[in-house]
Amino acid sequence: MENFQEVDELDFENIIYEKKDGVATITLNRPKALNALNTAVMTELRTAIHDADEDESMRVIVITGAGDRAFCAGADIPELQSKSPIEARNWSMWLQMITREIEAIQTPVIAKINGFCLGGGLELAMSCDFRIASDKSKFGQPEINLGVIPGAGGTQRLTRLVGRTKSMEINMLGQAGLIDAQEAYRLNLINRVVPVEELDNAVNDYIEKLKALSPVTIGIIKLAVNKGIEMDIDRALYYEAECFGMAVSTEDFKEGTSAFLEKRKPEFKGR
Repeated sequence: MENFQEVDELDFENIIYEKKDGVATITLNRPKALNALNTAVMTELRTAIHDADEDESMRVIVITGAGDRAFCAGADIPELQSKSPIEARNWSMWLQMITREIEAIQTPVIAKINGFCLGGGLELAMSCDFRIASDKSKFGQPEINLGVIPGAGGTQRLTRLVGRTKSMEINMLGQAGLIDAQEAYRLNLINRVVPVEELDNAVNDYIEKLKALSPVTIGIIKLAVNKGIEMDIDRALYYEAECFGMAVSTEDFKEGTSAFLEKRKPEFKGR
C-alpha cells in the first residue's frame, strides 16, 4: 500500500478532517457545489481514509457532506466535460480503485447522508459499510441525463444492493428515477432513515455499538462479505472458513471467549 503523508502535514482545501474519541470524520466541503466530487476532493478523501485506517486509535470513519442540502450531488461536471475518452476511462478506474479501497480497509465506514445523494455521491456512499440518512434525502444515478453512465460503481454496486429490476429503473430513468429515503430503505439501499433532527443521534448509536466490538474481527467480516459476494457459493463458504480460522487466531477472540465465560465485558484491543 502507498505511504500516505501524515495528516498534520496536509493542508486540506476540499474536505474537513477531524479525529476525536476514536472517530475520524471526513466532511466533503464544497457546499456551494453541493459537495460535488472532483479529482482534488477524491485525492484528499483517499488520503484521509488511509490515515484514519492506519491510526489504531480510530475505530470508526464517518463520511458526510457540508451544509444541509447534499451529502454529495455527483461529479464536478466542468472537470468531467474536459476529459477525453481515454482520460474519462482512466478517471473512472481511479474512482473505482478508491471505492474498492474503502471497502477493503479494516475500519468500518459510515455514510452520514442528508439531502441529495446522487451520481458519484451515491457511488461513494454505496462503497461504505453503513448508510444512515435523514428523511430529507434523495437518491439516484442521474448520469443518463448528461448522456453518460455511472463510472464509479453505480451500475454494479446498485444492482448488487437493490437487484437488477430497480437498478435498471434508477440508472435508466436518471433524474426521473430519483427515490426518497423511505424507498431507499425499503430497497435495502440504506440501513436506516430518521428525521433530520435525529440524524446525529442515529449515527452516534452505530458508532458506539461498533466501538464496543473487536476492530480486527470487524475487518475480517468486511473481507468475508465483500470478497465472498463475488464468488460462487462453494468458494465463498471456503473463504468464510479461512476467515473464521483467521478470527480464531486473534487476541480479541481469546479475550472475547474468556470474557463470556467469566461473565464480564470484553476489552478488545484490535489484535
